[in-house]
Amino acid sequence: MRRAAIIGTGQTKHAKAHDDMNQAELVRQAATRALSDAGITFREVDAVVLANMELFEGRALPEMWVGAGAGGYLKPAIKIATGGTSGTSAAIAGYHQCASGLFDIVLVVGWEKHSEGATQTGMAMVDPLWDRNVASGAVGNFALSISQYVAERGVTPAQAAKVAVKARRNAAKNPYAHLQIPDLTVEQVLRSPMLADPVHRLDMCPQSDGACALVYAAQGVAEKLCAQPAWVRAAVTRHDQPYIGDLDRRLVTMRTLRDAARAAYHQVGIVEPRKQIDVAEIYEPVSYAELAWYEALGFCAEGKAGELIDEGVTEMNGELPVNPSGGVLSSNPVGASGVLRVAEAAMQVMGRAGAHQIADARVALATGYGVYAWSDVMILSADT
Repeated sequence: MRRAAIIGTGQTKHAKAHDDMNQAELVRQAATRALSDAGITFREVDAVVLANMELFEGRALPEMWVGAGAGGYLKPAIKIATGGTSGTSAAIAGYHQCASGLFDIVLVVGWEKHSEGATQTGMAMVDPLWDRNVASGAVGNFALSISQYVAERGVTPAQAAKVAVKARRNAAKNPYAHLQIPDLTVEQVLRSPMLADPVHRLDMCPQSDGACALVYAAQGVAEKLCAQPAWVRAAVTRHDQPYIGDLDRRLVTMRTLRDAARAAYHQVGIVEPRKQIDVAEIYEPVSYAELAWYEALGFCAEGKAGELIDEGVTEMNGELPVNPSGGVLSSNPVGASGVLRVAEAAMQVMGRAGAHQIADARVALATGYGVYAWSDVMILSADT
């Protein structure tokens, strides 16, 4: 396989509702901005990859009408829907299409309009006898897993609240983020309404409307179009499909995320993630999940995630900044959320992250979802 890199990114403003644009228009705006960032036009795009969790919007085959907004007319185009990993799965698919030699330039676009649907609809798929009461939505699912994680690892509500505070403070530096709360406090998070013990409302991600796009180019093309491409060094996916009731200690074991991270690190030669990664954009739909991810990704020893957040290691000025964009806790258009993680990681490597840029960022990690059976890990670098 040949080398491939991200040479341009673009996104819409993420918001509770985008009544000003339909889905195709959201996609068009993100795609146009990504192409402009790359210095090319739709004519130069060879293929398109789309990401959307259509189940949450109640529409089937949205690519048949939204694809035109991404310039997919008369071009090879595919759509990927893998739940929370839809965006990172699409980013990995776009990378492979480019690296394989099939296409020189590939456009990836993810989007979601939560205001036109409901996440609860998707959770209706679970077993109606055994799982419905606890899996009646993302909140119930996470509360069960978090209870297991807290019991085994000993993290506290205050430590989780620090994650939420960090996310919304970082988001205030990101003009595209949905929730921008620079002065949020731990006390405010802990006083916010309880959704399902121990998850408070401000521990949880929002439901957002938005879109994000990125442009891949093959080696030989990328260097001509971009002064500092973000080269893909590893792209790993670990998906399995167990019965949800069989997933013991879900947020503790994180078997797919741990295995995907190990495989990605091996490909790149990373043996000390905390020291060798400059910045991470990880998919954290709830504050406690980011703490669990620290352990699964090898940022700290098991049971030490609370200390990591207490010591400020993952702050923007810390040893390993995590989610300087504000992360999923600040913007969550599901089909686009994974594309956002990869795009934001690329922006850091390319030096285009603006007010939330991490100085001298050369190696960036991006992950998709990580809960239960679905996990994606990508590593981007300034070097080929």
